[in-house]
Amino acid sequence: MTNKETHIALVGNPNCGKSSLFNCLTGLNQHVGNFPGVTVEMKVGDLKLAPNLNVKIIDLPGAYSLYPKRSDEQVTYDVLMNEHHDEHPGVIVVIVDASNLRRNLLFASQVIDLKIPTIIVLTMMDIARKKGIGIDVLGLERELGVSVIPINPRNNKGVLQLKKNLTTIISQPPPSAVRNFSSHSVWGKDIVIAIKEKFPQVSDYKALHISYYYNDIIKSESERKIVASVVAKNPFNKTAQQAEEITDRYKRIKLILQNVVSEPDPLQKKLFSDKLDNILLHRRWGYVILLGVLFLLFQSVFWLAQHPMDWIEIGFVKLNSTIAALLPNTWWSDLLLNGVLAGLSGILVFVPQIMILFALITLLEDTGYMARISFLSDRLMRSVGLNGKSVMPMISGFACAVPAIMSTRNIENKKERLLTILVTPLMSCSARLPVFTILISLVIPKSYLFGFLGAQGLVMMGLYLLGIVMALIVSLAARWFIKVNEKSFFILELPTYRAPRWGNVLHVMTNKAKIFVMDAGKIIMIISLALWALSSYGPKEKMLTIKHRHKILIQNPSANIEQLNNEFYAAKLENSFAGILGKSIEPIIEPLGYDWKIGIALLTSFAAREVFVGTMATLYSVGEQEGHDLQLRDKMKVAKRINGTPVYNLANGLSLMIFYVFAMQCMSTLAVVKRETKSYKWPAVQLIYMTSLAYVMSWIVYQLLK
Repeated sequence: MTNKETHIALVGNPNCGKSSLFNCLTGLNQHVGNFPGVTVEMKVGDLKLAPNLNVKIIDLPGAYSLYPKRSDEQVTYDVLMNEHHDEHPGVIVVIVDASNLRRNLLFASQVIDLKIPTIIVLTMMDIARKKGIGIDVLGLERELGVSVIPINPRNNKGVLQLKKNLTTIISQPPPSAVRNFSSHSVWGKDIVIAIKEKFPQVSDYKALHISYYYNDIIKSESERKIVASVVAKNPFNKTAQQAEEITDRYKRIKLILQNVVSEPDPLQKKLFSDKLDNILLHRRWGYVILLGVLFLLFQSVFWLAQHPMDWIEIGFVKLNSTIAALLPNTWWSDLLLNGVLAGLSGILVFVPQIMILFALITLLEDTGYMARISFLSDRLMRSVGLNGKSVMPMISGFACAVPAIMSTRNIENKKERLLTILVTPLMSCSARLPVFTILISLVIPKSYLFGFLGAQGLVMMGLYLLGIVMALIVSLAARWFIKVNEKSFFILELPTYRAPRWGNVLHVMTNKAKIFVMDAGKIIMIISLALWALSSYGPKEKMLTIKHRHKILIQNPSANIEQLNNEFYAAKLENSFAGILGKSIEPIIEPLGYDWKIGIALLTSFAAREVFVGTMATLYSVGEQEGHDLQLRDKMKVAKRINGTPVYNLANGLSLMIFYVFAMQCMSTLAVVKRETKSYKWPAVQLIYMTSLAYVMSWIVYQLLK
């Protein structure tokens, strides 16, 4: 077989379990990219079916039919229809939701009629059983003319049988079925016959689609001219013909379901999920419950991560103290302690919070509640120029703005997509979590309202909600300046409530921790080492003057050596290259309550928000003679200004949190906005409005509280 025939495409309706099957088949052997020429995401994984049989699994975007309405459906259509496409499959696996057979079989029947070797996979069998639906799998297989395999990716049930069938179908391709799923006697008969006279190798159904979309399907200019002449000689109404086809297919599906499916009395009592929706989607209580869920989510980040974070911090403190006692006082030992280990501790200490946050978000997605958040938010979103489809990218922005902005491709309306892109960076991403955590622990006491509402958790939730509220306000204002007149619609299928897949939760936790340590960690380490160099060295003459003055002062018999040493290291830091840079921007940020060290952190954290903590760890380590036995939070807590007042208090702590809520997330976010909008205009607009907003709001907070 050729390389193209070793491509296996997974297709199906949205929310049919396709991604779960993809993850089950490929495990960690997968990567994400973009389809050539478009911005729709492509998931590709490797699967070894036999010792000498390796295949590529392609997870194609969900589609309801082979008449594409959205850009992601168009990608699926192009891959299946164009045999010259790089990802054109040799085998198609159609995932069908067993609890919604009637709707899912429409798309499945269209794929079957393409005459590409096809396997039907039935998912959600447990949901079907709960609904009282019984399916004669063998009877369904006979009716469809292709293999039908019930599976459950959660426990690998049926996956082995699927792999065996795939091995067989690739090694010994079956002959194309003569019988079509649906008859062409009413719709498309004349044009199908005419097209097949010119292209006898294609299926009847593909011949019909060639007549509809030959400019997209046929790549040869000469062949397109042939089809155009055939279509001109056999005129037809495409819309009416498609409507007749869909009607005909549903008639056939109805007959199949009557023969192979047993369903309960439609007047039976509602399922548990229906009753639960009556509560969770209530027009008033639904929003109260949503706020409660969000509070528990953010409070749990503190509760569950507190002890692991303390253990990591204590471990690094002991490691620093031990190594400092063993090593000589040289530049390389200083680099190891105050550069490498300080940067490393700034990375690893927040891994527990990152893992817990993503675990909780994954639980919300797996249980089906995340889709309900979109449904609840649609009315609010529409009032500010967005719609319910904007909610998922914005929620994804809590993890990272880059994939969140890329996910706006599913929003068909250009104006709503652009508005969503412009406001998504206002969602507080996981990179801001370490910043919020350390600042909250510094200036917000561990107190409780009414005995159970943690003040720190409330502040954390407030910061996230503040980003959401500001995003809505910005969208409301921006919609008057973006002139795109296009109708909008929001269709959402609410998935059935299900128990979370704990294996999937664990996979997401470990994967996100790995990404944080490897990707963000590299940036943090590089900047930490660069900061150590900038903080340890400065203009030669200034440094020599400081050293000479220090030597003279410590020779005084009555001198306080410890105090003089601290003054010496503080003077070195202030006159280092980093200190000079920080002092140069201090007049700009001083009205916000920030000193020059915070100014350096603001600059370095534009590479990645997590760098703020690494920058603080490096600056406060380099700036102290002692303190290897102190945690970073303790060093920041005891930091003093020249006048003896604490550097961090409630006023500038909240001001700094507000700044990080509103300021542009990072350079990567600007880069992806430029790529998605294909313009430098919109990332420039974002950078200007978010920086201005961050500065003004931080100034207001500081002036009110100082």
